[in-house]
Amino acid sequence: MFMEKYSFEFEMKVRDYECDIQGVVNNANYQHYMEHARHEFLESLGVSFSELHSRGIDFMVSKITIEYKRPLHGSDRFVVRINMVRRGAKLVIMQDIYNLADERLSTKGEVDIICLKDGRLTRGEIFDEMFNDYFQTEE
Repeated sequence: MFMEKYSFEFEMKVRDYECDIQGVVNNANYQHYMEHARHEFLESLGVSFSELHSRGIDFMVSKITIEYKRPLHGSDRFVVRINMVRRGAKLVIMQDIYNLADERLSTKGEVDIICLKDGRLTRGEIFDEMFNDYFQTEE
């Protein structure tokens, strides 16, 4: 799904140690970038993982899909843009990474999140409470 409007974006810069011998960002680092952007998004909403956990609520990744389009290189500035939808009991977060030098798409990610309450799978009602204003409709 191509996103024209995003709910949140977070800018970062590639650090040299994230690159492999070919001079491009190692594939595993894109997942780190996406996770960091998700955490920044939640923090911007005032959501605290530790506070949720103390109430017995835990968000957990159940699946991640990443498509690599164009590599990032050392010192590149980039932005992770986020949208989300609900699919059944899951919160699905779509994350696109763009190189800021040319605004070209570098990486597309889709992350399925589930919610446990006191160790038991929920239907994700808390996602509706917390993120309803941010849900996009799927095309």
